[in-house]
Amino acid sequence: MTLQGFRGEILSLAHDPAEAPDALRHDADGLLVVEAGRIVARGAFAQVSPRFPGLSVTELDGLIVPGFIDAHVHYPQLDRIASHGEQLLDWLERHIFPAEQAFADPAHASAVAEAFLDELLRHGTTSALVFGTVHAASVDAFFAAAQARNLRMACGKVLMDLGPEGLKDTPQSGMDESADLIRRWHGRGRLTYAVTPRFALTSSDEQLESVGKLLADHPGVLLHTHLAENTREIAEVAARFPDAADYLDAYDRFGLVTDRSVFAHGVHLPDRSCKRLAQSGAGVAVCPSSNLFLGSGMFDFAQAERLGVRLGLGSDIGAGTSLSLLHNAGIAYQAGLFKGYRLDPFHALWLATGGSARLLHVDADVGLLAEGQEADFVVLDDKATPLLARRTAGATLAERLFALQVLGDDRAVRQTYVLGRCAWDRDGVRPLP
Repeated sequence: MTLQGFRGEILSLAHDPAEAPDALRHDADGLLVVEAGRIVARGAFAQVSPRFPGLSVTELDGLIVPGFIDAHVHYPQLDRIASHGEQLLDWLERHIFPAEQAFADPAHASAVAEAFLDELLRHGTTSALVFGTVHAASVDAFFAAAQARNLRMACGKVLMDLGPEGLKDTPQSGMDESADLIRRWHGRGRLTYAVTPRFALTSSDEQLESVGKLLADHPGVLLHTHLAENTREIAEVAARFPDAADYLDAYDRFGLVTDRSVFAHGVHLPDRSCKRLAQSGAGVAVCPSSNLFLGSGMFDFAQAERLGVRLGLGSDIGAGTSLSLLHNAGIAYQAGLFKGYRLDPFHALWLATGGSARLLHVDADVGLLAEGQEADFVVLDDKATPLLARRTAGATLAERLFALQVLGDDRAVRQTYVLGRCAWDRDGVRPLP
């Protein structure tokens, strides 16, 4: 196999800096050596390069970080980003449910999946946990497009037998279609299946029981749903499940809270829920721009850290306002500060890379830029705009990273690499087919 070398400034986090010190791994003049899409060596150029005489080296101009990993996003909502005027439940009825009905057409689903994945690469995102729609064809279209790009992706058909007309299944059809999709796609290439009940209000007890059975029958899949996003939603869940201790307990009684469960939002969680999440190993995909856009609230980072809840970062398009996890990291800082929590820029980078990888159970393969991992990485340009260049001139590493998170967006992504191959180049190379 041919070895590839990539030289530049390399930055990643080895583990959650909130859990243990010395997480930072920074090579000011570093070298990644890649063979067959995997990193076989990483470290200071002066130390690593002598081990590989004759190595062909590509010099990369910028800050090399792991490919971003979006822990919660809806690909069918791409064209409803920036939809005006409503909080969560009314926003779904007015903007989202009508848009998702179009995904009954496989050609439409395929076209949106292609555009969505191109946008992810342009924003530096190489992996994601993705909602489809209630239509099985929406998941087929997404996985086919992801496989063509060799991307590490997770997705699932939405389960919602209490949904509106044109967007509902039945407990049996939802279970059968999900099982068929698992057989077709789970573990194929770099793909993972996620069993995906939309949220507690759109599934009957019978369907939630079937979700628990799917998880038990297919222990390698993920569970992906929403939790405690909006106060009206929470009140309606409490009315629907009067015997549940809280929103999380409404899922827990059906066996849906496991170490492979990813819950989006978690804006309004009691301590009991956080303790249960930590005990189970389940985690929360924090979606700060979405929470702000829909007026849902600010995530409590201090509570999650105090009680040991695993976290990742999500864009939550289309309620989120940008696919850029740089931008979402900047909003996360602002959301944290609103409650007195100062999110460190390195911790924010962890949430967008290794933290999300851990939630998706792919941290053995991506998120750390460690030896043995797949070579998914992004080259960031901290001089992408005149203001960024001005702010980062002479700055420390932490200051440069924070400026990228607050002032950066897709313009700061110079290149996106997938398995050691350039899949996006800001200066003219088209995304790979």
